[in-house]
Amino acid sequence: MNCVLLGGAGFMGSHLAERLLAAGHAVRVFDRCERGFADGAAICRDVEWLRGNFLDAADVAAAVAGCQGVFHLVSTTLPQSSNQDPARDVADNVIGTLHLLEACRRQGGCKIVFASSGGTVYGMPHARSITEDHPTHPITSYGISKLTIEKYLELYRVLHRLDYCVLRISNPFGERQRVASGQGAVTTFLHHACRGKPIEIWGDGSVVRDYLYVGDVAEAMVRALDYRGTHRVINIGSGVGRDLNELLGAIELVIGRPVERRHVPARTFDVPVNVLNIGLARAELGWAPATPFEEGLRRTLRWVASAPFVGTDPS
Repeated sequence: MNCVLLGGAGFMGSHLAERLLAAGHAVRVFDRCERGFADGAAICRDVEWLRGNFLDAADVAAAVAGCQGVFHLVSTTLPQSSNQDPARDVADNVIGTLHLLEACRRQGGCKIVFASSGGTVYGMPHARSITEDHPTHPITSYGISKLTIEKYLELYRVLHRLDYCVLRISNPFGERQRVASGQGAVTTFLHHACRGKPIEIWGDGSVVRDYLYVGDVAEAMVRALDYRGTHRVINIGSGVGRDLNELLGAIELVIGRPVERRHVPARTFDVPVNVLNIGLARAELGWAPATPFEEGLRRTLRWVASAPFVGTDPS
């Protein structure tokens, strides 16, 4: 297929582009940055680059023109920043998505794979292992916007037969993830640990999250593109919960020395536990994580220790 990655020049997009190219797809990257991935990945020469503004309907229409596969990776906010300016969160992400849906409707014949957030759309968990039918009560504007986009995707399917698949992704980590923004506890902790800097832990370190290597996320996205089943929303995670203290213990094993820990007040938007049930992904996509957690840590550490781009991801 001809595929476009909206917001594809950053962390997740670069891994997805690699996987799509390996599968024989043609890849176009639409982003606001200049041509090139975060760490100068060699595959940048094998993709078509299109610079534009997600809020410009004409730019978005040009981005999806001629594409059968549309991967929506755009997000201009993070959970911790979205509550500070919800109006901007909605304007940047929801309104831009409506431009995208209109462009896809007019073109016809394309499928959207949307990177939603399994870590935020559910809110306070009612079960240790969260399935797709768990109630959705997000406590961040980021999660509300993701859920709103999911609802608009379904609206356009009902009204206009627009095909889509939503992947509610847990907490991805890996090479090319930004450190400067504080995005991703695993990568941020590894960055500080290998430079001998203290690591800040929110609260007592008991917050449990589901961490997943980004290469496995990319594989799930490619499978979602080819998926023709009836399920529209699918969890993508490791299915294993680790608290921050366990995460730091694993990091100490990988780097071979203890790290300095500094406790700071807990964050109000952090739910105590978030672990995704991935039974549906196994059954419908034939997908399961292929990268052991420790191996993902080692790969990320090698990149963090040597990359000059850790604070300047263009996405």
